[in-house]
Amino acid sequence: MLKIIIVFAIAFLLQGIASMMQMKYFAKEFTEYRKQGKVVCGRQAGGFHAGAIVLFLIDDGGMIRKAKKLEGVTCLARFKEMEGFRDKYVGELSGEEVSKTHKNLRKAVRDAALTYRKYISGEEIVNPPTPFQRAGRSVTGLLQRKKALQ
Repeated sequence: MLKIIIVFAIAFLLQGIASMMQMKYFAKEFTEYRKQGKVVCGRQAGGFHAGAIVLFLIDDGGMIRKAKKLEGVTCLARFKEMEGFRDKYVGELSGEEVSKTHKNLRKAVRDAALTYRKYISGEEIVNPPTPFQRAGRSVTGLLQRKKALQ
């Protein structure tokens, strides 16, 4: 039993380290784009499928100058240049610009366009809840239901 706990603890630790490394990599790429101008970011979690993040470097009018994507299941995924987005207005992207085989990449492009439109209109941009926040809300909900039944 102790061996199983140790194996899980080591796996959890390695997962945390790998996630931190990928976050550092993302921050570096984002900062590199940010030094060049305004950046629009779109993301779509993958779960057991390849997740996706897109970065669009835009000018003051919302026209895309450069585009990068990060797509993959593991923490080893790296940003790659995306072709076909230069000189397009980021607010009008629909995801149709991406192959149908990349479902989460299409959703990330749509998320970037939505985020940009919200920013332009002055709406608040709300981040989705983290897995820990979702778990906390589930536990809170269960406790409240249990309390209501008593």
